[in-house]
Amino acid sequence: MNVDSQYWVVIPAYNEMATIRDVVLRTIRQTKNVIIVDDGSTDGTAEVLVDLPVTLLRNPTNCGKATSLWRGFQQALTAGASGVVTLDGDGQHAPEDIPRLLAEAASHPDHVIIGARRGDQRRAAYWRYVANRVADFWVSWAAGCSFADSQSGFRVYPASLLSRVKITHGKARSFVFESEILIEATRSGHQSLAVPIEALRRPGARPSYFRPVSDITRITCMVGWKLMSRGMYPIGLYRSFFK
Repeated sequence: MNVDSQYWVVIPAYNEMATIRDVVLRTIRQTKNVIIVDDGSTDGTAEVLVDLPVTLLRNPTNCGKATSLWRGFQQALTAGASGVVTLDGDGQHAPEDIPRLLAEAASHPDHVIIGARRGDQRRAAYWRYVANRVADFWVSWAAGCSFADSQSGFRVYPASLLSRVKITHGKARSFVFESEILIEATRSGHQSLAVPIEALRRPGARPSYFRPVSDITRITCMVGWKLMSRGMYPIGLYRSFFK
């Protein structure tokens, strides 16, 4: 099934050789507009994709997920995308769910659509689950609305947001970037909508790059700065529970 040709899929990948080819093959069954950003992989990730009909961008060194996403966004916007789908290359997201997310994007073209894993997160490692819930609390407060899964990388972003949002995207900002863009989206009038998805098991995949303590600390510091700049934004805290 081919999805809306105006949307492009961006998949950042770092040392994903074990899973990336399968993910990409399943993705190109959904759309011909696929961008892979190989983030300086050393395991042959890019080499297993060279024969596939995708746009393959290669960072000369490991620049981090935020930089890879940003580069993919710019490539998609240059190609005339009306929106960008992001998913991870480690196999935890099912490309077959892309049409479901885009169906919601078609009905809500200015929204950020999030593939929310809420029902499956309890199966994850305890500290990872706790870290995700802590991140949900902080990001929801700063944005002034409730997020079901603020750490999911399976999303649809409207081009109208990506073309104007300005967020630092250096190597240390990887998971901070994906949290901050939700906050800035809401502040600029782009609401979010969650679509339930299944978080897939990843046989043969490398360990997650998400580090519960250090990454949540970075997210908390980013959110704390934003809250202090708005007088702690008490109405945002209220809305995060009741909006």
